[in-house]
Amino acid sequence: MAYMKLNRRSFARNIAMAGIAAGMPVINSDGIRAAVPSNDYLKISLNAFSFNDLLLARKITIDDVLDFCARIGIEGVDLTGYYFPGYPEPPADDYIYHVKKKAFRLGLDLGCTGVRNDFTWADPEKRKLEKKLVKDWIVVAQKLGAPGLRIFAGTLSKEVHPWDERAKWIAEDIHECAEFGKQHGVMLAYQNHFDFAKTAAEVEKLLKMIDHEWVGLMLDIGSYHSSDPYKDIAYTSKYAITWQMKEKVFINDNQIESDYDKIIDIVRKSGYRGYLPLETLGDGDPYKKVEELYNKVKLILR
Repeated sequence: MAYMKLNRRSFARNIAMAGIAAGMPVINSDGIRAAVPSNDYLKISLNAFSFNDLLLARKITIDDVLDFCARIGIEGVDLTGYYFPGYPEPPADDYIYHVKKKAFRLGLDLGCTGVRNDFTWADPEKRKLEKKLVKDWIVVAQKLGAPGLRIFAGTLSKEVHPWDERAKWIAEDIHECAEFGKQHGVMLAYQNHFDFAKTAAEVEKLLKMIDHEWVGLMLDIGSYHSSDPYKDIAYTSKYAITWQMKEKVFINDNQIESDYDKIIDIVRKSGYRGYLPLETLGDGDPYKKVEELYNKVKLILR
């Protein structure tokens, strides 16, 4: 039998063309998705922060959130670490596996879990503890079967350091954690959170400094405070490995209702495939608010 030989360039070109034909996102040489529309591969999940007050007050449990999602038709859940008993310490394996089994039995996918880390401290010993927190929860994510862990750059300590100097050690710390994540099959989803990196340009610069294939962006649509947040969302959408789909965006410092027709158009044009985690904030009944946002987004995705 004769075998056809393909060089690397031909192989990459053939794979790219196959991806386009299948409606799949194409990954370029920089590891960034090319802008291939994706209309059929978007699903809705929930970020449990929508129930933050009730969960922290122990008025409801993770089990209740899972039951709610299954009841209304949401297909996946992001469960942040501080809703697990004992946080910041990792929960007992029995509890992790209880949550994993319940989600599986309900037909729910577990997406990212997450931590409240802060890499803005100048003191390496403080940051060492923050890295331990991230690594501990990478292991939790692995046990849950969750493919990602949401992290922050930090909430900005009051210490005075130039942005580039601070960015250098933040990037190094995240890169170190990403190496650990790679060993456990867990990606790091860096969330733009209007803390250290406030603008789309800063978010991109930090991601390029981190420069690790196991790190991507959790694109928080509600954390760009600019004259045109949709432009910023579109600009950084090529880095998104997951999202925070909030009810509102900021025009400069004024909150307005998110235009989900625009948002979903941006998502599709970016070539993103996967879950769109919804997150509701502020006053009101979270059960009602989540269901209303879910129905709105579901209608647009049809």
